[in-house]
Amino acid sequence: MTTSALPAALVLPPLDRELSPFTGLTREHWCACADHLLRAAHRYATDDHANLYLPGATSNYGPRSDSLEAFARTFLLASFRIAGSPEDTGWLVDWYAQGLDAGTNPANPDRWPTPGELGQAKVEAASLAVGLALTRELLWDKLPQRVQEQLIAWFETVIGEEYPPINWVWFQIVVEMFLASVGGRFSDVDIDAGLAIHDSLYRGHGWFADGPERAYDHYVGWAFQVYPQLLQLMAPEDPRVQARSALDGGRLADFLDDAVHLVGANGAPLVQGRSLIYRFAAAAPFWSGQLLGHTRLSPGVSRRAASGILGYFLECGAVNRDGLLSIGFHGEFPGMKQAYSGAGSPYWAAKGMMGLALPAEHPVWTAVEEPLPVEVGDTQRFIVAPGWQVDGTVADGIVRVRNHGTDHANTGVQVADSPLYARLGYSTATFPDLESESLDNAVVFEDADGRLTHRTGFEYLGQQDLGGVQVGVSRGTVNWIAIDPDAGPDHGSGARGTAIQGPQVTVVSVTRGAMELRLVRVRGTASAPEARLRIGGWPVDAGSGMVSGIHPVAGFGSPLEDAGTWRRDEPHPMGEQLRIPWIGTSGTANDGDYAAVVILSGEAGASPATVRFVPDDHEASRARFEFPDGQGLTLAAALEFLAR
Repeated sequence: MTTSALPAALVLPPLDRELSPFTGLTREHWCACADHLLRAAHRYATDDHANLYLPGATSNYGPRSDSLEAFARTFLLASFRIAGSPEDTGWLVDWYAQGLDAGTNPANPDRWPTPGELGQAKVEAASLAVGLALTRELLWDKLPQRVQEQLIAWFETVIGEEYPPINWVWFQIVVEMFLASVGGRFSDVDIDAGLAIHDSLYRGHGWFADGPERAYDHYVGWAFQVYPQLLQLMAPEDPRVQARSALDGGRLADFLDDAVHLVGANGAPLVQGRSLIYRFAAAAPFWSGQLLGHTRLSPGVSRRAASGILGYFLECGAVNRDGLLSIGFHGEFPGMKQAYSGAGSPYWAAKGMMGLALPAEHPVWTAVEEPLPVEVGDTQRFIVAPGWQVDGTVADGIVRVRNHGTDHANTGVQVADSPLYARLGYSTATFPDLESESLDNAVVFEDADGRLTHRTGFEYLGQQDLGGVQVGVSRGTVNWIAIDPDAGPDHGSGARGTAIQGPQVTVVSVTRGAMELRLVRVRGTASAPEARLRIGGWPVDAGSGMVSGIHPVAGFGSPLEDAGTWRRDEPHPMGEQLRIPWIGTSGTANDGDYAAVVILSGEAGASPATVRFVPDDHEASRARFEFPDGQGLTLAAALEFLAR
């Protein structure tokens, strides 16, 4: 294994505030970052370049899988760099050509496991196929015939293999499409079946679910909306690809209209969903829209979003002192490791550098950056498929999502909450508490033993714009879950176990800016175990300077007399001391209506004004809930939502 002294620290060119007034980052900065990441990773390669044994965690699949993963994902990054800058990337062509030979040479005792031998190799084969397709004239065409034949034989082991009906179908599609383009064997049945599964997962408005559950996350952007565009580049003459161009392009454009509203002014993407260790892969869909022009976003906005995301992670320590990407979000955080995570896994961040495949003269690189929606003014938006209502505030640049439609499950399922999917709120400034039982953005019941209920399996009851405030509603029977320790690996869904049924809970989120009026209706307490109601606010780091507050609403509903702050004084992915404020009942909760005001603000000195309940002494139906600026909704409307 090749190692040497620590690489030189990442040194970027001076920021360019004329071309990039918001981030200062240009194509030169992106190239410098990519080269730094590649050179640092290469230090851990075997002498034949086939395997990169990066330091750190090992996945459940073992070191042979992890070393292939590190090679394939860094090769994907290298292929973007080569495709967009063929004149100065010969060193990458030579380096990876050697590894491609050694990795697929049957006589090499350290060869890669084939996709037919190892499930994870199916994933990595796709990165290799995409990379070879993008650099075909520069790399594939110059490989000796023997090496081409080795690679074809290695790729052909995907034919007829089973792939789970999620984003994985694309790994088979792109490999077999590449095989078709270089004279290898392939299966039309496999390709057509994969495309059919892809289409079956479409949920409208540009959004895909990653499987049959309500699983909405960044895979929509860095998988479902990337591979169809890459396929247009890989197989432009294929009739299937030609027939799909307008369909896939329209879906991408629709998705990007939403996605640009999910990036904070500091460049942070929405912190939600699995595989967040891929970090700036969240920039991938913005580049994808520019590849073939399937976007309504201007080049300046697209680059602003992508560069903001990259810059955010660079500033937050994503690249460690060894020049490597670790398992974590800001810096290293082993608690984010999932069963399939190895030291090479974070290099799927390479997808977020896909813009490097576009040449320097492309408009996305030459246009002046333009502001994100949250930098222009306060934003309000519904995202229909996942059941999200979005509120961004220009004062602090934070984007908040209230979630009434996503839990990585289906209605009626009784499993533990998945922390990255089932919370009532996610934002660009907070990281969810990774414990399944939590007060994080919660409406839960606490039993005599201190156990908290779970909301997964709720029913989504819709969204409505009331002309200044947004409303989202969900209802479900909450459950205490005794998790089965043998429930299986964590791939996103909540853990299974034995359920004890609690009350039925309806939650209505009425939002405007940094504030949420959270209305709660409880039914069925008489037939459930005795428990106290707890309504939890946003999880913030004690040293972040952000304000996370929660307050009762005087004059409405059943009393919430108890309050406190839950604390964990140990590291989490965005800090060292997690804090969650809460309010609740002082004793056993009864059936009734409850109301709380939940606040997340980056303005520490912001006004303490809150949502008020304003009664009407003459006509009760004219009573209303009123936000500080006078916007609000009537009591009659609130009760209608609670009764849905």
